[in-house]
Amino acid sequence: MQSFTHAANALGISKAVVSRAITGLETRLGVRLFQRTTRHLALTESGEEFYGGCSRVVAELDVLEAGTGERARAPAGVLRLVAHTTAALIELPPLIAGFRARYPAVQLELTLAERPVDLIKEAFDLGIVLPFMLTSELTITRALCRLPLAVVGSPSYLQGRQLPQRPIDLAAFRFVTILASISEPQLRFRRGGEQIAVPLEHDVSSNNAALNKELVMSGAGLGALPLTMVGKELDDGRLVQLLPDFELMSGDAELRLAYRDRGLMTAKVRAFIDYATSYFDARAAQMGHVQQQRTVAGGSGRPS
Repeated sequence: MQSFTHAANALGISKAVVSRAITGLETRLGVRLFQRTTRHLALTESGEEFYGGCSRVVAELDVLEAGTGERARAPAGVLRLVAHTTAALIELPPLIAGFRARYPAVQLELTLAERPVDLIKEAFDLGIVLPFMLTSELTITRALCRLPLAVVGSPSYLQGRQLPQRPIDLAAFRFVTILASISEPQLRFRRGGEQIAVPLEHDVSSNNAALNKELVMSGAGLGALPLTMVGKELDDGRLVQLLPDFELMSGDAELRLAYRDRGLMTAKVRAFIDYATSYFDARAAQMGHVQQQRTVAGGSGRPS
């Protein structure tokens, strides 16, 4: 056993501080831990016992710290994710399936919403949201993709009607609309340098695009719906896209990935951010190719 002086030097403190700390510990424990003489310092029996116990605790703490750090570096645990309902129905199933296949130790808890969300107050790790849903300035976001809209109708609704050749022709049709679009009751189109605004006449509206899609397929009117939501129906003829040569400017929604902090980010959050970003980058390239093929093959989209 070396002296308090050696201990003080090793810790970078004074010998007096070490002496006071030992005296205070002995007082709190009610036993003497050291036998002290002017030339000798040794542990008492109680001191040996206490030192052995402390050594085991420190060793266990080292193991716990190492394990905690390792778990923090490996994606695992529950990831709480909030997502816009329509975006979730369109985009999330393949994204979640792919993420889970790569990171099976991460369990996902999904909440769907079509309202403003505070990630911090509501304790969500991440959000896949539209811009109107963000409420906290502390939230960090990055763009994932845009959800371009297309004007579509069912063959039954279009049967016997003169199909529109220009955007202005849509004024003769009724629409099933999203409630949010009623504040701007028009559709805006662009082709080349030409921009055209068309009044939006509606008899039915809802706050859910999936419901609107079913209403449009039932013949309740035309709808401006996300292309990714109606792709299968366009391909198999259950829906028809109108004016595919015109770009629908109004209503495009930017899907964003939102999270709370760039600092001490857990491995599961970082893994999801990286995976989702790569997924949507690849999907954007694929969708651009598919839409190009659909536009070339679809022509005017006239129902039979």
